[in-house]
Amino acid sequence: MNDPVATAAHSGVLEEVERRVLWLSTAIVHHANRVRPNPSGLKVGGHQASSASIASIMTALWFRHLGPQDRVSVKPHASPVLHAINYLLGELDERYLTTLREFGGLQSYPSRTKDPDPVDYSTGSVGIGATAPIWGAVARRYVQGAPAGRQYSLVGDAELDEGAVWEAILDPGVAELGEIVWIVDLNRQSLDRVVPYLAAHRLKGMFAAAGWQVLTLKYGRLLTGLFERPGGEDLRARIDAMPNPEYQRLLRCDAGELRDRLPGGSEPVARLIAELDDTTLLAALRNLGGHDLGTLAEAFDAIDDTRPTVVFAYTVKGHGLPSEGHPQNHSSLLTADQIAELAPRLGADPDAPWARFEDGSAAALLCAETATRLRRPPAAPQAPPPVPDDIGRTPKGTATTQAALGRLLLDLTREAPDAAARVVTVSPDVSSSTNLGGWVNKVGVWSTSERRDWFADDGETILHWREGPAGQHIELGIAETNLVGLLGELGATWSRWNRPLLPIGVLYDPFVGRALEPWSFGIYAGGQSILIGTPSGVTLAPEGGAHQSIVTPSIGVEQPGCVAYEPAFVLDTEWTLLASMARLGRPDGGSAYLRLSTRPVDQTLAAVPSDPASRERRRRQVIAGAYPLRRSARPAVTIAAMGALVPEALAAADRLEQAGVGTDVVCVTSPGLLFQALRSRQGQDDAPNWILDQAFPASRATPLVTVLDGHPHTLAFLAGVNNVPCTTLGVTTFGQSGSIEDVHRHHGIDADSMIRAALDLHSP
Repeated sequence: MNDPVATAAHSGVLEEVERRVLWLSTAIVHHANRVRPNPSGLKVGGHQASSASIASIMTALWFRHLGPQDRVSVKPHASPVLHAINYLLGELDERYLTTLREFGGLQSYPSRTKDPDPVDYSTGSVGIGATAPIWGAVARRYVQGAPAGRQYSLVGDAELDEGAVWEAILDPGVAELGEIVWIVDLNRQSLDRVVPYLAAHRLKGMFAAAGWQVLTLKYGRLLTGLFERPGGEDLRARIDAMPNPEYQRLLRCDAGELRDRLPGGSEPVARLIAELDDTTLLAALRNLGGHDLGTLAEAFDAIDDTRPTVVFAYTVKGHGLPSEGHPQNHSSLLTADQIAELAPRLGADPDAPWARFEDGSAAALLCAETATRLRRPPAAPQAPPPVPDDIGRTPKGTATTQAALGRLLLDLTREAPDAAARVVTVSPDVSSSTNLGGWVNKVGVWSTSERRDWFADDGETILHWREGPAGQHIELGIAETNLVGLLGELGATWSRWNRPLLPIGVLYDPFVGRALEPWSFGIYAGGQSILIGTPSGVTLAPEGGAHQSIVTPSIGVEQPGCVAYEPAFVLDTEWTLLASMARLGRPDGGSAYLRLSTRPVDQTLAAVPSDPASRERRRRQVIAGAYPLRRSARPAVTIAAMGALVPEALAAADRLEQAGVGTDVVCVTSPGLLFQALRSRQGQDDAPNWILDQAFPASRATPLVTVLDGHPHTLAFLAGVNNVPCTTLGVTTFGQSGSIEDVHRHHGIDADSMIRAALDLHSP
């Protein structure tokens, strides 16, 4: 706006909206804690002060700068502000304003899948929601070919303590994403205290070193105006030099006390503030850049879209509330009296807390205009391409389940090219060591622009690194949180951009635990993807204990929204991977985790039926969680084995049979699905449970030995299928280097250990 009169009028209206946003966000938390009945007496919680510190920023962003193509990740504790804005824009029904943290109501933190109003990114796990728009930008470019709209992250300054933030910022490809904008709410308080030393200059330097544009909004226009008056430079130097706790303490002072404390012995400062009335003096101290709508507007207009941008906006925690600046205001709640006093100051009525602006008023018109500007045109959802159930090959010879991954992806390009075209693989610098080399050579590596492969004419180079916008493999640095962060956003394109992908992330299984939290949060936010951990377990014997995963097999039992498989054979791998791909990119879909091995296994041990109907029955059993691999004429014990230990289980069964102990062998492919089936049988779940009757029929119930290359509790529940005596074998300690035979013997998961366990159960 170039017209000064129009600009001033617009600023006044925007300030009116800002006050209403602050009121509504505060009242939402107040109602949840002070008004709504609470029979349990437990604190409901909410964050009035954290919301207040960012209310100005969000008002300026939504009501002046955002476009329909922009997406915003809102810091977790500012969810009431987001709901207040959505309410003013007509995107949230009034009945929800009284339901914060109530069952079926507004969530504690912004949620794409659970909140009733528009939420672009789920947040709540500190640092992960902040980085999500980075990976959302990559996913959007992947499916649309070019940036379209900015990706904002509204970040609390304490979130910059999280390592996931810096892992994302430092990934080399991020510096090319000019649509990324972070706005840091620099209120200099954490949950427990005023941060004694916030090295903002160091943080700015770190962003700048990573190639980001850095904008700093420290002071508002009122305060900067005072800096230009006599004594102003001394005032700036005084405020700049004081530690955070001293500044926060000044916020708790009345005007008289402030006149004594603020000069700090400086006569020029004392003379300057003596010229100010009490109201101006108190307002000036609080006039930081993050609360000045004009300063915010100038900063947003200055964003350089050729590189990522970070805006450090200095704010006051609890700004405009009686609790502003208090060191313990993080979770504090205003009293009823304070709310009653606050309402008229913010232009609200405590007896009608949810009142909208009067029809026809300038504020109401601004809300209506903003709602129209931000309205996103509906897009028809697109169904994912069909994925075949079975490629039709029966593997022979010796092979590994890890190698089956690369082979299947190549087969897919021939057998189901439409599905293959939607596959995008991601890995943290382990493509060649996880058997993705052939796939990468076939489809190329994705990048925002064409890049020359300087080794294309080197005859000894096996892995060809052709980079360009048409590639289907994305290679990141060695940071597992980045991998799964991107995986979650690639897995959300079906709902976010109406373009379903089939994303597959591959990493070493020992590091799945490191990646689990952000991957789990991606699933919570609606991302559907496949995570493949390989190689895995102590079967990776020569690598030693640090690279031998133990707890990962139980992840599939415990992780919501995820089906986990640990196949023993190549064909099991292909079937489970195809089934997992078929569940992606659809409203009723979900994610999957596959745990693969580098152990070579004789594929004839799988005894795949040659009859088509029998083969299909086996496939259905594999996908459902287990199948009978060997049936004894007179079973006395059963060995339920998973993954790379199935050959030992078969060898143990042979020797037990020779000793006159009939042994059934059941190959478990998914303990999680079996656990769901058991809960379903008990009336605790609605999952299908037919697989229990086929894999563990009551007519063949015998004492049970379970064994896997992981923690034994993963399969311990199987004893409850038929309520039989059970011995669970597995890995419970860190391993060490050695041959497979030595390591299996050390952990008691070799054939001899299985035989001893079976005989102990069988003996009268």
